[in-house]
Amino acid sequence: MFYYLNGKITVLEAGLAVVDCAGVGYACHCSSYTQSQLRVGEEHRLYTHVNVKEDAFDIYGFSGREELRLFELLTAVTGIGPASALAIQSVLSPDQLTLAILTGDEKSITRAKGVGAKSAKRIILELKDKIGGELDFSAGVDGAAPAAVYQDGGKLALATAALAELGYSQSEAASALKGADAEKLSVEELVRYGLRAMVSARL
Repeated sequence: MFYYLNGKITVLEAGLAVVDCAGVGYACHCSSYTQSQLRVGEEHRLYTHVNVKEDAFDIYGFSGREELRLFELLTAVTGIGPASALAIQSVLSPDQLTLAILTGDEKSITRAKGVGAKSAKRIILELKDKIGGELDFSAGVDGAAPAAVYQDGGKLALATAALAELGYSQSEAASALKGADAEKLSVEELVRYGLRAMVSARL
């Protein structure tokens, strides 16, 4: 219905932002992450998801399309409604949430109010393949033939995907993970290994 709303932010309250579009104020439910990007009196664009029911017409607003995409994926998970999805997105940025799902980090997801371990497990189970499947492992580093890190289809591939989601190039990710013991380390540990390697390389 609405792809986005573009206008001046007139009200910011807990979980709510009002966008003035041509004199009409649209109340949007927002995560804390999105609200941190907004300022009252400034022009902003919010990408929207509209939920229409018999007794309600709710608009959910997001500062970026990636956060909107994650909201829609979360609310498609069994037992996760809009309130729970926003609670998760209020404690995890889009990059952090993507990383948590790819690495099976239940603890980070359960930081959200009202989200328990069972729900976190369900989110990871239902979304890991959907998020990971959107990433292209068909090409190797820098367009070369697929390397072993991609061919194994296992933990190294997931760790590389997680680093790519955080904004690093495939070349940087592959280089940072070179020498990592994939048999002994979990995906989360591999991602941390890669991040430490990149930080050390830049010092």
